[in-house]
Amino acid sequence: MTEQQLPAWADPDVSPATLDAQGVSRRRLLRGAGLFGAAFALGSTAAPAVAAPAAEKGRGYGGEDPRLAYLVGDHHIHSVYSHDAKYTFSQLAAAGAKYGLDWMVFNEHSNFGHADFGAQLEHQEILRARAANPRQLIFQGLEWYIPAAEHCTVFAAPGPHEVDLLTRFERAYDGKLLGYTEGSAGAADTARNEAHAVKAVKWLAEQRRTGYVDDVLVLANHPMRLGIDSPHEIRNWRDAAPEIMIGMEGAPGAQGAALPGWRGATSIRGEYENKPSAQSWSGYPTDAYLTYGGFDWATATVGGLWDAMLAEGRLFSITTNSDAHRIVFDTWKNGDWPAGQNFDTTGRLPDPVNTDTPQPGSDFWPGQFSRTHVGVTRYGYRAVMTGLREGRVWVDHGHLLDGLEVRLRREHSDGRGVTLGGRLRVRKGEKLTLNITVTTASRPNTQGILPELAHVDVVRGAVRGAVSDRDAWQAPDTKVVRTTDVSGRKGTYTLRVPITVGSESFYVRLRGSDGKRHGTGYLGASVDPHGPIPHTPGDGDPWADTWFYSNPIFVDVVD
Repeated sequence: MTEQQLPAWADPDVSPATLDAQGVSRRRLLRGAGLFGAAFALGSTAAPAVAAPAAEKGRGYGGEDPRLAYLVGDHHIHSVYSHDAKYTFSQLAAAGAKYGLDWMVFNEHSNFGHADFGAQLEHQEILRARAANPRQLIFQGLEWYIPAAEHCTVFAAPGPHEVDLLTRFERAYDGKLLGYTEGSAGAADTARNEAHAVKAVKWLAEQRRTGYVDDVLVLANHPMRLGIDSPHEIRNWRDAAPEIMIGMEGAPGAQGAALPGWRGATSIRGEYENKPSAQSWSGYPTDAYLTYGGFDWATATVGGLWDAMLAEGRLFSITTNSDAHRIVFDTWKNGDWPAGQNFDTTGRLPDPVNTDTPQPGSDFWPGQFSRTHVGVTRYGYRAVMTGLREGRVWVDHGHLLDGLEVRLRREHSDGRGVTLGGRLRVRKGEKLTLNITVTTASRPNTQGILPELAHVDVVRGAVRGAVSDRDAWQAPDTKVVRTTDVSGRKGTYTLRVPITVGSESFYVRLRGSDGKRHGTGYLGASVDPHGPIPHTPGDGDPWADTWFYSNPIFVDVVD
């Protein structure tokens, strides 16, 4: 499909006034819409009902997922409606269009000014943008300060109550606004605060169940940045409503934080520059506070916290996002407040002003570096949310890949098999084939680099069911089982990986990189011989260390 050209004015560097006057433009129509024909491209907001796993449906052996196209997005973007950000809504929407995003979530920080004024003001901008540019899927969200813990993105499907849901939730359940921030082990308020976070997730689930909103999702943001999201808390949020609390950022934003010579000698990608505090969970090692190839330790560690949750046999997705606040090398600064005004009284920062001089920042524009790819069967808001909930997700940095399609099939099956987030029901001893179809990068990224994938890794982990220790963060039976060197391969190709079924259920997931920086994984060479590693502080060029990760596919072994 021919891409629509971005108008010259649709650039993040033009003035907010010009953008507000002219609107924002979609960069292109849906990538891959030809798979579904004209009906798909019309932009229906409907989506199929969430499918139950094959093992729960009693459909016998096998499994079949529909054909998918992938929509690219970012669920962690801040505008002038966040107290610590800088850019107008229009600047960021234009940037998303420029860098190829199909969907965006503006998740502004909770704040009294936001709840009282900003959320409704931003909603009016979002409504105008949706009407003017229906191809650009723009969600309104909130960055929730979790009681006793870190942050989450909360966002709802468009509808008459979406902003009311967010502001009611903000006032009733936000840890910062309520003063429910204590999370230290043994502190008097910790149990109450942790319980309030669980209550919050259940409340959101009830709003969806009763139809007050069509849909709502929650994802944990930068989970290891401060070490205050303990394993038991993450499990508690998930278990409160797994259809709502669906996952976490596998890689944080702020990926430009450690560009050489930019922020200083101690800077780390993701701004993961913290040490354990009294609020931190004591079971995390000090190394957990770093990023590995730009990814959070919980995700990057094979056999680590993410795998420990997957080993329970339950889906928990990962994403990657910009967390756009202040863009590296950008020349805009915050505007000055009029006399007598502040964020609490307005809910909105003044428009930024261009200085023509680079300003401090750690982030990239939405879609410029970090991308979350979501598999959908049609184009629309609910379709994106359904794809996220069902785990049809893979992520990449630096535009490492143009495409990834993964299918797991029983030997001699004529069907498509199951894809990311899916489940295949099989007998002990069966032979399976994992088909990994890669489409390599076809054009240079914004750094002028044509990304080249060097290897594809298959990670396999045993499924052992629920854990007795809710703070367990290791999956001892998970490891890299196959690495394929794909250096020099161009275009679209398919790797066919044989998978043998043993006596217990398991999952497989994928990972790969440009091959420029790797070493022994955190849990040792027998688990991960060539994994991502931390960079030297102050010397973390993100463009020289790019990775992709996929969600898992589960295999249920039955008699």
